[in-house]
Amino acid sequence: MRVPFSYLPEQFADPEPIFARLREVITAGDFTLGKAVGEFEARFAKIAGVHYACGVGSGTEALRLALKTIGAGPGDEVITAANTFIATVGAIADTGAVTRFVDCKDDFCMDVSLLEAAITPRTKAIIPVHMTGAMVDMPRLLAIAAARGIPVIEDACQAVKSSLDERPAGSWGVIGAFSLHPLKFINIWGDGGVMTTNDADIAKRISLLRNHGLQSRDVIVSLGVNSRLDTVQAVVALHVLDQADWIANQRRTNAAFYDQALATIEQVRIPPRDPRVLHSYVTYQVLVERRDALLAHCAARAIECKIHYPIPLYCQQGLRHLGYKRGDFPVTDRHADTTITLPVHQYLSRDQLSFVVDSIAEFYRS
Repeated sequence: MRVPFSYLPEQFADPEPIFARLREVITAGDFTLGKAVGEFEARFAKIAGVHYACGVGSGTEALRLALKTIGAGPGDEVITAANTFIATVGAIADTGAVTRFVDCKDDFCMDVSLLEAAITPRTKAIIPVHMTGAMVDMPRLLAIAAARGIPVIEDACQAVKSSLDERPAGSWGVIGAFSLHPLKFINIWGDGGVMTTNDADIAKRISLLRNHGLQSRDVIVSLGVNSRLDTVQAVVALHVLDQADWIANQRRTNAAFYDQALATIEQVRIPPRDPRVLHSYVTYQVLVERRDALLAHCAARAIECKIHYPIPLYCQQGLRHLGYKRGDFPVTDRHADTTITLPVHQYLSRDQLSFVVDSIAEFYRS
């Protein structure tokens, strides 16, 4: 039995509804910030529980433009999680600011108890990362940030349809950043991103910044960049958005099955689940013994698993200039050695999920 990691073939198995809408776009020549972009932004804002959403070129661009919106630049420091993906740090670096890391907890989210020690007079922003679709302890983090007047930008690239205390990801900070990359389940046919906010002035600045600072075709009110969500990609996003609730619910159901079934295997540790969090499970990760051997065992049985991430980000060659050394973030280090990501997507059958669990149990019996 094959258990694929990717869900894209099934998700786009019938592209005809998308093609029909695209034909309208082609006929109208409505390719740049077209009608579908505005429609998508309005619907996404509703999902994220905010007043404004703005489509941009990628999740990385959403983070970069968010930092530019708050004025981050050379001489500033931005705090984020040590276990994040490179895009978070790349966005910080592109502004000229310096990244300062905080370790994570076993739920893969920033350990907020370590945050205050990382804050310096140069701290310009804090970027909590809702890894795997779990949620950072935002009330505690925001209290720390507010006491010091530090803006918070949520890296919610992995957290569409996640929430904490019934408040959606992307609605807690001054700006939220989301990705529409194919690896995210609200995805498009390439790169794209969304920025969210409740602040009308910030929304206006983002709208200008993503489009060369153009108020109209002939009026430039500020300097900006070209980071627009294409109309073509907005059409794809609208199609997937129709399935958002079903996708998230199926993934939660699959994750709950794993949690219960894997809990009986001594060598597998389920991450702590905060009852206040509605988790979207963009990925499903567990901590295991003999991880690399288990990965090979699953591959031999056509179970496609992944490792996120085998080399801690702060140990990568491209980040040596930050001055960190192996051991500075022990939880991140431990995750790099022991975490495995199992297929959890919405198209998996119960037989496939059971096969994954049975295969893991068989490995540890041998």
